[in-house]
Amino acid sequence: MPNLIIFKKKINRFNNTIKVSGDKSISIRWILFSSIANGVSKAQNLLISEDVLAALSVINKLGIKYKLNKTSCRIYGRGLDGYKYKKNLIIDAKNSGTLGRLILGLLINATNPIKLVGDKSLSKRDFNRIAKPLSKFGSSFKLRNKINLPLSINGTANLKPIQYFEKRGSAQCKSAVIFAALRTKGTTIIKAKKSRNHTELLCKYLNLPITVNKKKSYDIIKIRNATKIKSLNYKIPSDISSSAFFIVLTALNVNSKLVIKNVNINPSRIGIIKILKKMGVKIKFKNQKIYKGERNADIQIEGPKKLKSINCPANLTSEAIDEFLVIFLIAAKAEGVSYFKNLAELNQKESPRLYWGEKILNKMGIKTVATNNSIKIYGNPNLKLYKKIVIKDYLKDHRVFMTSVIASLSFGGEWHIHDKDSIKTSFPNFLSIIKKIHK
Repeated sequence: MPNLIIFKKKINRFNNTIKVSGDKSISIRWILFSSIANGVSKAQNLLISEDVLAALSVINKLGIKYKLNKTSCRIYGRGLDGYKYKKNLIIDAKNSGTLGRLILGLLINATNPIKLVGDKSLSKRDFNRIAKPLSKFGSSFKLRNKINLPLSINGTANLKPIQYFEKRGSAQCKSAVIFAALRTKGTTIIKAKKSRNHTELLCKYLNLPITVNKKKSYDIIKIRNATKIKSLNYKIPSDISSSAFFIVLTALNVNSKLVIKNVNINPSRIGIIKILKKMGVKIKFKNQKIYKGERNADIQIEGPKKLKSINCPANLTSEAIDEFLVIFLIAAKAEGVSYFKNLAELNQKESPRLYWGEKILNKMGIKTVATNNSIKIYGNPNLKLYKKIVIKDYLKDHRVFMTSVIASLSFGGEWHIHDKDSIKTSFPNFLSIIKKIHK
C-alpha cells in the first residue's frame, strides 16, 4: 500500500540544524495581494504545496498570469479591478480554508456569479461564518445546507462599508472582511478577537488605508477603500506551524538539540513557544530581525530531562490553534494533569482535530477527559510503547499525519500511518527532513 508509512524505531538523541518550508499563511496572502497589485511581484522561498498551488490556480482562473520555478515566483498583477469574471466560472480551493475564505473577500464585486468548490474535507467546513459578514457589504451567497461548499457568490458594484464583530479569533474571517473593505467606499470597522495578523502587517507595509488600535483582548481595525496597491517583492520566512513538529520532537527527546533557521515568529503565532516554555522546554530565539513588518529568527531547542503539566491560559489558544495536536504530545509525557480549554475552533479545521488529538492519545494509552471545547490529559513521563497503532480515515488532515509521525519517533511502538500524501497540502518535504534527523 504505497500511501502507507510504517515506523518501528524510536529516534535516537540528535543535534542538528534544519530549514523548513516557507510560511503557508504568508505564501497564500502574498499571492492574493500580488494578484490585485499593479505590476510584477516576486517571491522567494514560496511554499510549493497543494494549498499554495491551488491559490495560484485560482488567480490564474481570474485572469492573472504567473511564472513559477523551484526558487521563485512572479505574479503579474492587474490592479484592484483587474480580475476577469467569466460566465459560469468555478474556482476550486482544494483543501485550503485560508484560500477558500480569503478569496471570497476579493470576489465581493464580481460581475458574474462565481461558484466556489473544495475537496471532501473543505466541503465539510463552515463557510456561513464568512458568508454572513460578507453579505452585509451587499453581495449574496447560496451555500449547501446553508453552511457548506459548494457555494455561489453574486457580487455587487454598490458595496457599502460594514461594522463587524469577529468573536472566534478567526484570522481567515477577519482577513476576508479586510480584503472586501479595500474594495468598498467608506470606512469598515472590525472589532476582532486576537488572532494572527499577517494580513494587517502586509496592508501596513503596502501603505494601504488601515489602522489597528490594539486592546487587551481584541483589536479595532478600520479600513477604507484602496485605489492602488504597489507590487510586493517578498522573501518568505519558514513556517512556525511546520517548525512546531520538530520543536516538539526535540522537546520529547532528552538532551537532543535543534536549530531551525529563519522562522517567522510573529507574536500572534508563537503560542506554542509560550506554552512549551511553561512546560519546561528550553527554547531561545537567535538572530532576530524585522522584515517587512514580520519578526523572524532562528529557533534553538533543547530536550529537557523533565516536562511539567500546564493549565493552559485561554489567551494563548488563538496563538497556538494550529499546533495543539502536537502540543498534546508534550502533555502526554509531562508530570501531572494538563488542561487545555477554548478549543472548539480545533474542530473547524481540516478534520475534527480535538477528536483526533484525543484519539491518538488514547491509542497511546494516555487517559483523557474531553468536551467539545476542552481536554484534560493525564501525563505519563515513563511512557514507552511496544504495541501496534494504526492511524487512518482522518480526512487526510496533514497535521494528524505529522503528529502521528512525531509520536511514533518519540514514544516507540509500531505505527502504521495511512495517507502520507496528506502532507502535500502544507509541508511536502516533511518526511525528507525527518529522514535527515532520524538516521
